Amino acid sequence: MPILEPHRLPAVADRFYPGEPRALRRELERCLVRDLQPVPARMLLAPHAGYVYSGALAGKTWSHVHVPERVLLLCPNHTGRGARRSLWPGGQWDTPTGPVKVAADLTEALLRHAGLQADTAAHLREHAIEVHLPFVHARNPRAEIAAVCLGGLDLGECEAVGAGVAAAIRELEANVPGSAPRVLIAASSDMSHYIDADEAAELDSLALDRLLALDAAGLYTTVLRHDITMCGILPATVALIAARELGATRAELVGYTHSGEVTGDLARVVAYAGAVVL
Repeated sequence: MPILEPHRLPAVADRFYPGEPRALRRELERCLVRDLQPVPARMLLAPHAGYVYSGALAGKTWSHVHVPERVLLLCPNHTGRGARRSLWPGGQWDTPTGPVKVAADLTEALLRHAGLQADTAAHLREHAIEVHLPFVHARNPRAEIAAVCLGGLDLGECEAVGAGVAAAIRELEANVPGSAPRVLIAASSDMSHYIDADEAAELDSLALDRLLALDAAGLYTTVLRHDITMCGILPATVALIAARELGATRAELVGYTHSGEVTGDLARVVAYAGAVVL
């Protein structure tokens, strides 16, 4: 498999999070929760805004889970570039605190099973995976990733990709002893965008109820039916389908917040949720 872009350079350092290593480590210490007992989760949902707004909730969510040596990160396509089902093909992603390698075994399994396309264009300027990598690296410096960016999929396509993701992970885990998941699936998403905080909470509760019920189709259709501006609906739907296929049985809400908690502006917020699926 050719490595089309060996090093994916940071695109949003010094904008979404500190680009200077010591400053980033201090920010990670602020956001991570050290006294939580991590659990072997199958999936998590975490926000991808600037750390000043959603870093504390993202850090708490990543602190809740055991981070294994393989992490599959799925994000929405905010830029409109590249393939609709884009998989970063190899090499590594650079972060201010050190490189995160691409897991060749997981990436190759996903190419075989999940209908994804090896592509770098969708990822080069996309922030929604990049902002999670410092958390991944802090929680497990040995962790390697597969990076998937999704755009423009209907529910049937989400179901096909989710089933393929499950097949790829099942193949990878087939000969691994023990019951703890070897691959953690992480869906990157913010919730409602640029509406009143109370309206956001009401709408987002409809989506989160479906996610916590492990109802992927219900999550997708609820977001569309109620015009909920949850930008990561595709990665969340795909991740939830895969998690169910792999035996997940329950979910927990880690937290819910919005940008108004920082800015004081409750009339026009972006909302954030963290959840784990077990």
